[in-house]
Amino acid sequence: MTELEKGPQGLRRGRGARERILGASQQLFREQGINHTGMDQLCAVAQVSKRTAYQHFTGKDELVTEYLRRFDPDVMPGVFDRTDLTPRERLLAAFDVPKTGPQNLTPLCPYIAASVEIHDPEHPARQQAHDYKAAVAARLAETAREAGATDPEQLGEQLALLLDGASARTRVLNADAFPTAAAIAAVLIDKAIPASAR
Repeated sequence: MTELEKGPQGLRRGRGARERILGASQQLFREQGINHTGMDQLCAVAQVSKRTAYQHFTGKDELVTEYLRRFDPDVMPGVFDRTDLTPRERLLAAFDVPKTGPQNLTPLCPYIAASVEIHDPEHPARQQAHDYKAAVAARLAETAREAGATDPEQLGEQLALLLDGASARTRVLNADAFPTAAAIAAVLIDKAIPASAR
């Protein structure tokens, strides 16, 4: 890195600053929460000055909203866009959540975490979380319809609720709740899909 590429105190600047800020937000918001992450810490991890951060984002609220928007923009494509699975198998694959973290557990869903931490229902990040959760339920319902469920919207809502509950329970108990949720999901799916459609 040349001296011209360095900002104050030798921090990196220029190209890639926005992505570094978003990368730092993904790391820090997931590890320690939105409210416990300050802009000073975000800038230090992203290796940008505060001035640079505010050139890319008008404030932390805008950064949080963009963080959520980018987290999973295509709504679980690794599950719903798979062509190697039947619709029923895709519904169950939604519960195969990759494990991360010190105990190899799934962290709390970032959309739930943001909604818990941000109290203003009109906040754009809360709206982003709402829209995402509605999109997950819609994709589950669409897949349930493909699988032949008699009431795909109801099954989609049931499975979405089960996913959110498993995420929260995993975090609260520090124990993986997804295998139990998957077993419950299988019962719900098989009850909702007539044997002739399976």
